[in-house]
Formats: sequence, structure tokens, C-alpha cells
Amino acid sequence: MASRNASIATQNKTKQAVGAGFLIEANEANKRNRADEILAKKTEGEEGNFDGVNVEKIETNYGTSWRISYDNSFQTILIHDMEKIAAVSGISEYNITTAVTAVNPVDFSRIEDDDVDQSSDLLCVSLIGNKDMALDANVLSGNVTMKNVRMITEKDIDVCVISEELAAKNNLSVGNRIQFNDRHDVENGTIFGAEIVGIYRVQQKMTPVMSGDTYRSENIIFTDLGFPEKAEGSTSGALYEKAYFKVADVNQYDEIKKEIQKVDIGWERYDLIDNNGNIDKISKNFNNLENVSQILVIVVAGASLIILFLVFFFWMKGRVQEIGILLALGTPKIKIFGQILLEASMIAAAALFLSFTAAPAASDITADYLVKQQVQKAAEQSVLEEGKVAKNAVDSEETVTGVSVAVTPELMLYDWFGVALLAVISVDAACILIARKNPKDIFSEIS
Repeated sequence: MASRNASIATQNKTKQAVGAGFLIEANEANKRNRADEILAKKTEGEEGNFDGVNVEKIETNYGTSWRISYDNSFQTILIHDMEKIAAVSGISEYNITTAVTAVNPVDFSRIEDDDVDQSSDLLCVSLIGNKDMALDANVLSGNVTMKNVRMITEKDIDVCVISEELAAKNNLSVGNRIQFNDRHDVENGTIFGAEIVGIYRVQQKMTPVMSGDTYRSENIIFTDLGFPEKAEGSTSGALYEKAYFKVADVNQYDEIKKEIQKVDIGWERYDLIDNNGNIDKISKNFNNLENVSQILVIVVAGASLIILFLVFFFWMKGRVQEIGILLALGTPKIKIFGQILLEASMIAAAALFLSFTAAPAASDITADYLVKQQVQKAAEQSVLEEGKVAKNAVDSEETVTGVSVAVTPELMLYDWFGVALLAVISVDAACILIARKNPKDIFSEIS
């Protein structure tokens, strides 16, 4: 029973870094539905921009086709909605992140693979704008750590953080400025500069949004929230891709989630992603401990009942002469059975003392064993699923740091009741075989 109630101390490295939080992203199905509603109102064959939905006719060798694209204003998450969520009690900090934006590097070189044909690449670098870089997904996951100086904050304007590889290749350091312009108009696009305030180191490769060196980890440049919009020459505003809301008290996670869902915004536009869900899923690997321990309790109780019955049965068989004499002297059977039960209770008392003493150590060993089995099972399942399911660049790592067992007064009461019940049932079952007989029958068996 102590093993069943053991507290398994786990540490999730991602959770320790992130704490806990919620992620907001645009709902793709809603985006398509809104686009369909807009397109249904336009005249057939008409080209142009319709409330953020671009319709372009393209003539090809196979005939006429239509290209549909979206402006930033159509697909962005809305800042005023995010501000409402951030105002919910229990949210300590929040971050808004732009979509990965490809821009042309001006007067500096990007990192390229010399063995790869670059003719199909955009020949750009990628910008990611953040309100607070410390809450960017790549930082929280541990993919990115700072090598030099600092990250970008909400107060920064026209600043950036570059990779150590990009800094080394171009002999750049903190305080230098690098420039970019619109990749669609490299020759005439307005050039915008950003001051380098930090240099980051890639611990794990960031998952690229597309193939090509434009989106490789070393060519990712973090900027303030408003810079990508300017550098790409956007005429339809910024494209805010997601928002992250950090929970102040992890223990209030579920309550805060309910409050967030009550916020008056157009929820059909968004997906509310429970960033704690992955951690909960991993932790469920250990939920079988209680079930296994419960089965163990039943098996031990059942086996004990059988063993005790046999012990008391042979014990009484050895004392059959004593019982026959007592019955012949007129001693009530109930008194004889009471005496036997008292003797069994003395043995049970010793068993209780031993169980209270041995429970912490025994349950520690049992729980440790069961947890290791669960960890091994989870690892084997991960190997079986390798390559079959989409995963993050870095898996959340659940580490068992210990098993804590407390023998509480409640457990001691349950234990006392359980042992007493086993003793009473086994003695009664063994006594039934003797209780049916009278002294004459008993003495005849002895002779």
C-alpha cells in the first residue's frame, strides 16, 4: 500500500525552463473558411486583393490557373486579442513572435553549404521578431543560448541577435550594425539596419520551416517585434504567428486555462495549445504504478490468506488433542477459538510492527523497480515510433529524481485492519474443520 501511494519525484527539463504556459496560434481551418467566404462574394474571373486575400490569374502552357495568397493582415494573430489574454490574472509574462521572414542580407554573407546547389534557394537570411526574446520557443526549448551580452526586450527597436557562426564569418561583434532589404526588390528596396545586441549559440538545430540555407539555424536572426515587417517591405502590416503566455504559478495551471477561455475574443480564429499537455502526457508513463501496486496488494493479500489458512490448519491439527480435552472438560468452542485468535493476534502484532518498519525501504525498492520498468517501456515505445510520428527538435526529457514514501497514520490503520482481517478469516476457516466435530470424534481420530 505504501508503494501504491508513493510520490514519484520527476523533473522535466523543459518544464523547469519554461515553467508552464499557453500557446496561441492561428486556426488554419478558420483561415480557409474566411477566405472562402470572401472569395464567394467576388465576381467570377476577377483579380485583385479582396480583404487580404490575393487572387491572381496565371497563364501557363496548360491553360489558365488561379493563385490564391494571403496578406499579413489576413493571417496574423491580432495583438489586441493577445493583450486581453495577457491581462488574465495568473499570467506573469507573454511574448508575441512573428513568422519566419526571409529577407535579403545587405553587405554581409550568410552561411552556406558549399556542396549544395543554391540555384533553388532564396539566397536570404531569416528574421524572427519577438516582443521578449527570452520567451521565444527556441530559447525556452534550449535550442538557443546566449554566448555574448543579452537578448532582445520589449523596449528595443531596430536591434538583432545573430548566431556565432554568422558573426565569425563576417567578423561581426556586439555594437555593429547589419542591413537588410526586401528580397523581392534587392536592387531598389529600402535598406534597414539593426544593431547587434547579442550573439547566440545553437545547442540543437532549429527546425527549419522550409528547406534551403535561407532557413538553416545559423542564418536565423532574432530581432525586435517590429523589424521583420520593415525589412521585408510589407505593405499589409506584420505577420504575428504565435503568442506565448507564461503562468506564474504552475499549480494554478488548470484554473488559469479556464479563465483564458472566458476572454471575450474571436476564439474561432485561434488554437489554444496547452503547452503543459506534453509534460502531462509524459508523466502518464508513471500512472501505471498505482495500478500495478494495487494488483500487488491483491496478490499479496490473496497469497497470504492461503498461506495463513494452511499454517493455522496444520497448527490446529497439531493441537487437536489439546482441543479435544478442552471440549471434554466443557470449555465452549467459542472460548477455544477466542484463545487461538488471541494467539494469532499476538503474531499479527509482530507482523504489523515489522511491516511499519520495513514499509519505507521495501516500498522504495518496489516503486523504484516499477518506475524503471515504466521508463524502459517509454523508451522502447519511442524507438518503435521513431520516424513514424512528427516530433519537436528536442524531446521533452522526463527524469526520475527519486521516489518518496511516507508511512502515514492512515496507511498504518489500513495495514492494521488488513492484517487483522487476514488473521480472523484464516483462523475462522481453519477452525471450521474442528468446530464441526465433538470430543468423541476428535479422540477417535487421535486413537
